Amino acid sequence: MRSDNSQHLVAAARKRAAQTRRRAITALRRIADNPGAISFDSVASEAGVSRSWLYAQPDLRAQIEQLRARNHQRPATAAPPERQRATDASLLRRLEAAADRIRRLEQDNQQLRAALAQALGEHRQAAITGRRAPGRDTPINPSGTNLKPC
Repeated sequence: MRSDNSQHLVAAARKRAAQTRRRAITALRRIADNPGAISFDSVASEAGVSRSWLYAQPDLRAQIEQLRARNHQRPATAAPPERQRATDASLLRRLEAAADRIRRLEQDNQQLRAALAQALGEHRQAAITGRRAPGRDTPINPSGTNLKPC
C-alpha cells in the first residue's frame, strides 16, 4: 500500500502561494514608489503573476485601487501661464462673432424654408391642375432677392 504524500503537496502549494504573494507585494511597493500610472497589468507583469490572481486577492486589489485613486487626484497638467490665457475682451469678441454667425444662419434657414414651401406649393398646384410647373428650376424668393448659395 502506498503512503499518503499529500502533506508534501499541500506544503509545496502553500510555499508557492506565499512566494507569489511576496513577489506581488514587493512589486506593488516598487511601483508605488515610482511616479506613473499604476494598473493591475503593470503590477502583474512586474510580479510575474496573473491579473486574475491580483483581482482575486482583496487586500492587494484594494491597495492597487487606492494607489490608482491617489494618482488620479493629481492634476495632469498645470494651468497655462497668465500671458497665454484668453482675456475677457477676447472671449467676449468670440462670443459676439458666434452670435452674429448664428443670426445669419437663422436668416438663411428662414429663406430656404420659404423657398422650399413655395416650390412645394407650385409642385402641388401643378399636380392638381395637371399643368406643368413653371419652367424654373428654383422658385422665386418671396422677398424678391436672389438666394445665395451656402
